[in-house]
Amino acid sequence: MYFREYLNKLEKSGKITRIKKEINIDIEAAAVLKAAEPTPLLFENVKGFSEFLVAGNVFCTKESIADYFEISTALLIPKLTEAIDNRSPPEEISDAPCQEVIMDGVDLDKLPILKHNERDGGRYISSAVVVTKDPEFGQNLDFHRAMQFAKNRMSTRIIKGRDFYKFLERSGEVEAAYCVGNTPNILVAAATSVKTGINELEIANALSKTEVTKAKTLDLLIPAGCEVVLEGKVIMADRSTEGPFIDLTETYDIERDEPVFEVKTISHRKNPIWQALVPGALEHKVLMGMPREPTIFKSVNEAGIKCLDVNVNPGGSSWLHAIVRIDKQNEEDGKKAIHAAFAGHRSCKHVFIVDKDIDIYNPLEVEWSMATRFQAERDLVDIGKEPGSSLDPSAEPGTKITNKIGFDFTAPLVTKGKSFARAEFPKVNLKDYLE
Repeated sequence: MYFREYLNKLEKSGKITRIKKEINIDIEAAAVLKAAEPTPLLFENVKGFSEFLVAGNVFCTKESIADYFEISTALLIPKLTEAIDNRSPPEEISDAPCQEVIMDGVDLDKLPILKHNERDGGRYISSAVVVTKDPEFGQNLDFHRAMQFAKNRMSTRIIKGRDFYKFLERSGEVEAAYCVGNTPNILVAAATSVKTGINELEIANALSKTEVTKAKTLDLLIPAGCEVVLEGKVIMADRSTEGPFIDLTETYDIERDEPVFEVKTISHRKNPIWQALVPGALEHKVLMGMPREPTIFKSVNEAGIKCLDVNVNPGGSSWLHAIVRIDKQNEEDGKKAIHAAFAGHRSCKHVFIVDKDIDIYNPLEVEWSMATRFQAERDLVDIGKEPGSSLDPSAEPGTKITNKIGFDFTAPLVTKGKSFARAEFPKVNLKDYLE
């Protein structure tokens, strides 16, 4: 199911709202999306872009992603874990929807690229899945924001250490396709953290049938059903200012000198739908944080602890915090799980381990477990200073060094004083008393 087919499904079930009023891509569209979240919106009257619709807030929750796969949210982590471990090559097709129209010349002003906030450095593509290729390691899929500063040029944020940066550092310039308008199998696969050399499109295909096609001007295989494709090359030595931009942490990233993406060709579907993604908002958080949950889940289980669920929660910017639910069998399981969770997501800053009776999606229950089961002298694990995330504004300036802390909120297996068990209240059907 392609992006627009899924939007049609949402519309038939009344789960997406059409906005008929004329909307401006500068600030206004992003403001409306933020105010409406998590409700999916489809703007049908975009000022200056009569050819385009703009959709956003489509995947703001784990439930919405699970809905695409037609599974429960409880099965998301096992499904993604299975897809990472059992990848499969996608089907290559020649008559691809994403290439129905080839734009006459390159003019980025003809695309409804949003400016999200007054302080933004410019109009930003924030939802693009970026396809690149290396002579040794093959194809790679990732997210890289791109800020327009000319009709055919964008400055793009390439984080040091990522696969794309490694490719660019070795070659000086790398062919790239920025693909907009994708479904969760592709979006989630692009956000996973796997070894260099693994083609994330094979993860996408293992999640849900994925078709690819050859790019028009590049030696790349790209998602065939996406809405818009920008083909070109990223040049390490050609630099331009990028930023400010709102990060996952809802704080502004600084201006940087970043490589330039030079756009050579733009293709799109007929009657294209632009996929908007508001930086720092719920959809951004879910799509970035959720793919880290399977790596934490796997790491904790491999450490010999029975991991039941993981929540890289929005309160921790869906990146810096992880809440891990375990079935505790030994007294040291909580502390072992802390170390394993950090190994599963090295950008994480704080890890919270809870017992199986705690709902990790209810912050009141997590806080309750801290209040009743945690003693800092016994249960606080200070990992010390380590490289964390470049998104953390409190990290040491100019570095990613941060102080990582783990919190063991699990109850002791042997009770020496008051019971740690939660009291159960009698249950009734309230409707029986209110009719």
